[in-house]
Amino acid sequence: MTRTALITGASSGLGAEFARQLAVRGADVVLVARDREALAAVADGIRAVSRSRVEMLPADLLDDDDRAAVEARLAVGVDVLVNNAGFGLDLAFEKNDIADEVRHLRLHVEVAMRLTHAALPAMLDRGGGRIINVASVAGFVPRGTYGAVKGWLISFSRWANVVYGPRGVTVTAVCPGFVHTNFHERLGLPPGQEGVPNRMWLDAGTVVREGLRDAARGRSVSIPSLRYKAIVAVSRLLPDGVVVRAASRGR
Repeated sequence: MTRTALITGASSGLGAEFARQLAVRGADVVLVARDREALAAVADGIRAVSRSRVEMLPADLLDDDDRAAVEARLAVGVDVLVNNAGFGLDLAFEKNDIADEVRHLRLHVEVAMRLTHAALPAMLDRGGGRIINVASVAGFVPRGTYGAVKGWLISFSRWANVVYGPRGVTVTAVCPGFVHTNFHERLGLPPGQEGVPNRMWLDAGTVVREGLRDAARGRSVSIPSLRYKAIVAVSRLLPDGVVVRAASRGR
């Protein structure tokens, strides 16, 4: 039976890669993002490599009416929800516009919570479903408000997976490190100016493949790549001061 996946932030980066890989695996996909033209380009690319049905749902998830339309689509029923929409901010919290910080908090936390809440009833009634929350290794270390919101996603996913997993609905936080996407360009950082060593970069395709594999195995947390697994493990043993200084490198 054909399955349906809804992916937020699907117009580029990890969201577009999740949509492509899920479609190649046979899922119909619902693409959600603000940019209609970018969504159309992703949809065309998916149709070129798969026979999956592609539905576009342009929406600003911080707009109440737009988000309600996405929640209504989830209430109809999907098999997979990927909460991927998000953006980053400068680590200098004191210099950031507080309105931007509030939008950042709402998109990463409130929107993910609302969409998960909208998707769960149909999944539980059917006795099956997967929810993937795209978090970050930053959620394991003190790294500004970005680390804080991703930490919420990780904690929520771990709890929800224990509670809903026995009822057939798994919840997985996928926690990559630095990934080659347009995320940093949106922060105003051209390629090569992010202050991150080459060895620390991950490929989007690899991140998504490992994330989908861990979600299929019912894991609550997925940390793609051995080097980032090691970094997270070591960070738990070090004093906060050391971890904060190390995590402040790169953007």
